Amino acid sequence: MSSDRKPAPETSEAAAAAGPRPRRLTYAAALTGLEGVALVAGGLWVCVRALTGSPDSRQQAVALGITLVVLALLPLLAARGLLLRRGWSRGPAVITQIMALFCAYYLLQADSLAVPAGIVTAVVSLAALVLLVSPATAQALGIRGPGRGE
Repeated sequence: MSSDRKPAPETSEAAAAAGPRPRRLTYAAALTGLEGVALVAGGLWVCVRALTGSPDSRQQAVALGITLVVLALLPLLAARGLLLRRGWSRGPAVITQIMALFCAYYLLQADSLAVPAGIVTAVVSLAALVLLVSPATAQALGIRGPGRGE
């Protein structure tokens, strides 16, 4: 047997991790993480208001708060994956942004202080989507387009 074996080809994750993390990827992770933190804060606020205030249904209010905290796991895990340059993390991050755009739409339909929150939500979601679908982000995450397999 000869000792001149060919080295194993680099995996896409190893190739992606070779260079520094692009700023676009860092910004996308920060925006996604910010949305996750906002969901946690909103969920805890709803729970506290449910327990200290007088909601119509305390049980439903607490369930909503817990649901918001659990839903925060998706963007928080996606943000961590983006920072660690994991290819799987872009999908959950994009899904989070699309869901946030739906929320922004409904906030913009309100006749209250929810309108500014809807504007901020829409701007953050659109900015994160642009950052997530950029070619630099895909390259940094080791994501190849269709027809570019080895």
